[in-house]
Amino acid sequence: MRRRYRPPMTGGQKAKLVCLLLAFVLMTLTIIGMSHLRSLLGNLAVTRVSNMVGRVLTEAVSDTINSGEIQYDQLISLEKDAEGGIVALQSNMAEFNRLQSAITQDVLTRLGQVSDMDLNIPAGTLTGSALLVGRGPNISIRMQSIGSCTARFENQFDEAGINQTTHRILLYVDVSMSILLPGFRTSTQVSNSFSVAETVIIGDVPGTYTYFNSGRPGEDEAYEYSINNG
Repeated sequence: MRRRYRPPMTGGQKAKLVCLLLAFVLMTLTIIGMSHLRSLLGNLAVTRVSNMVGRVLTEAVSDTINSGEIQYDQLISLEKDAEGGIVALQSNMAEFNRLQSAITQDVLTRLGQVSDMDLNIPAGTLTGSALLVGRGPNISIRMQSIGSCTARFENQFDEAGINQTTHRILLYVDVSMSILLPGFRTSTQVSNSFSVAETVIIGDVPGTYTYFNSGRPGEDEAYEYSINNG
């Protein structure tokens, strides 16, 4: 059986083959580099936005507390018996609802003011090499963040000593952020809690309390519980 004769490759064919191999290698390296770059940019953006959101939440709640808008006696009514002992606590649902809406709107307004940010990254960091991290000129990448916010109040009772109970009103704020970067998007969620008001109840622990709860938007309900029975 005769073998089919194949003429040797010409110089032009060899050059084309080399170019194809180089193009394949460059494409592969580009895909790997873009994957690494996307992961790196996503992590840096999430860290930057999470820190910003945490700062915004702290400032918004602190400003609300310092302004005097949150007063324990405006939020909670103490019901007493004939001897002056506290028998029940009742929340002012209208005031809780107003504060929740005001804080949520304040947080969203502050987030809107810093929605567009520049992410400055040293060129060496983008290479993924540990030796080049933080080196080289900064590359500025524009990112935009869009957020949503929910807030809710909860009660907390703790023993504060003999015949004393501390009643705290806790504010929980959850912020979900969608981060837009060149060519892709990522997201993060930041949650924080704050003690916004408290008092020490001296004497027997009241039997019941009615408190405000708004676990989901649009559902504002009052619940009455027995403190002693949980």
